[in-house]
Amino acid sequence: MSIERSFPGPLEVVTALLDATNLHDLEALTACFAPDYRLEMPAHPDRSFRGVEQVRRNWSMFFTSIPDLSARMPAAFEAGPEVWSEWEMTGIRNDGSRHEMRGVMIFTVSEGLIRACRFYLEPVERGTGDIDRAVRSAALGGPS
Repeated sequence: MSIERSFPGPLEVVTALLDATNLHDLEALTACFAPDYRLEMPAHPDRSFRGVEQVRRNWSMFFTSIPDLSARMPAAFEAGPEVWSEWEMTGIRNDGSRHEMRGVMIFTVSEGLIRACRFYLEPVERGTGDIDRAVRSAALGGPS
């Protein structure tokens, strides 16, 4: 007789990650990830990493440096083992400056754990110019 294990669905796991983030519960947060978790940052490939210990270091720094950090997930869509999700994170850093990131994370979840993520969150930039300046910078190179 085989015992069938039941795991939470992918969107449930990502929602648990959001909840742990807002509770600043490092143990609950890291428990959402597989030991060999892989993060890919396509826009910043040198920042990609593997392993839950890097997740722990990253979030420990966030929780220490941004004591009121809060996250929202305005939109999410589950497609098989993937969750495509839009995230917003805000707070005030210990030095009084504002922390604000927005973007998309695409999670791959199996057996109740996050196995991988393609990470597209970026710091929100204000006062950096209009779309014409951004397009010029992208087309010609140089600062935006």
